[in-house]
Amino acid sequence: MPTSAPGEPGTSLYDRIGEDALARLVGRFYARVAEDPRLAPLFPADLTLTAEKQLAFLTGFLGGPPLYLQRFGHPRLRARHLPFPITPDRAGAWLACMRGALEATPEITEADAQELLAALSRVAVHMVNTPAGGPPA
Repeated sequence: MPTSAPGEPGTSLYDRIGEDALARLVGRFYARVAEDPRLAPLFPADLTLTAEKQLAFLTGFLGGPPLYLQRFGHPRLRARHLPFPITPDRAGAWLACMRGALEATPEITEADAQELLAALSRVAVHMVNTPAGGPPA
């Protein structure tokens, strides 16, 4: 449970965004991923579990309870993503989907959206494991 109201400064990004807004963001994000021809082939047709894992990961990543760790173990992000050809273009597409989802989630303030996108941009760069023009999914 957040220690303060969403949007209140001086708290974790998770507390500022709030559990409900974060869940809506993840739903909007995966709706975009499912429609992106560069990303959709990398994901299962049913994104339910994928979205649950993303929500659990983001909760802990943003300063909330460590749900991912409790349910699935250490995230090991890069290792878990190595089987998938993640090119710079796909990392950019992933970020574009997140940017669009953030824009469609007005309850997340502009400042919090920028902070989240900056943090996820660093993660996306770290996930690239295939050079540009690498094998298709």
